[in-house]
Amino acid sequence: MIENFNKASTSIKNWAEDDRPREKLAIKGCEALSDSELLAILINNGTKEKSAVELAKDILQLGSNNLNELGKLSLKDFTSIKGIGQAKAITIAAALELGRRRQAANALEKIVVRKSNDIAEFLRAKIKDYSYEVFGVLFLNQANKINHFEIISSGGITGTVADPRIILKKALDADATSLVLCHNHPSGNLKPSQADEAITYKIKEAAKYFDIKVIDHIIVSEDGYYSFADEGCI
Repeated sequence: MIENFNKASTSIKNWAEDDRPREKLAIKGCEALSDSELLAILINNGTKEKSAVELAKDILQLGSNNLNELGKLSLKDFTSIKGIGQAKAITIAAALELGRRRQAANALEKIVVRKSNDIAEFLRAKIKDYSYEVFGVLFLNQANKINHFEIISSGGITGTVADPRIILKKALDADATSLVLCHNHPSGNLKPSQADEAITYKIKEAAKYFDIKVIDHIIVSEDGYYSFADEGCI
């Protein structure tokens, strides 16, 4: 009898209508819901032991109750919680990625690149959460507006390799007249390495043969960004 009562009490269907996440959202709007309630809607249903909201709270704890930290977690991290299978983990990861893309799109809208901070927040939103290093390029047109952004390569925790031939081919395909190189430092250290300086010089010199300018190389991390142009290194 006690076991049956506990099972019933964990079911969201047995809650007051105003306390059910979906109904609450419909009546009061998204803003009225807590992070755990919003996550519970994605999870859809709980287990015999825990409601969807309780599972959502467990997931938030994985990210230290911080959505930015949550966005760095993998499917394997999510499925470490009993009651969160592959399908639920994929739904959560997809929602977090949509949030990341929305943030990046807002930062990118109608940007004309004149200085590093015009695009630094866009780049941070795009690549700072990777636990391994990735190398990306912004392809700009003659008016210095962004035509395209693409991650060119990815590597380990300590570095990645960027092939100038691939970058320049993509630049020509995108009709780019200038480029902004970028990569992340998962360690948080923003200081460029000798390898960072070498690849910047190599791509810059190669691009000259096609009348394409490399106007900056930006390193991003959770703590901010480093601009080669701002530091007079390009």
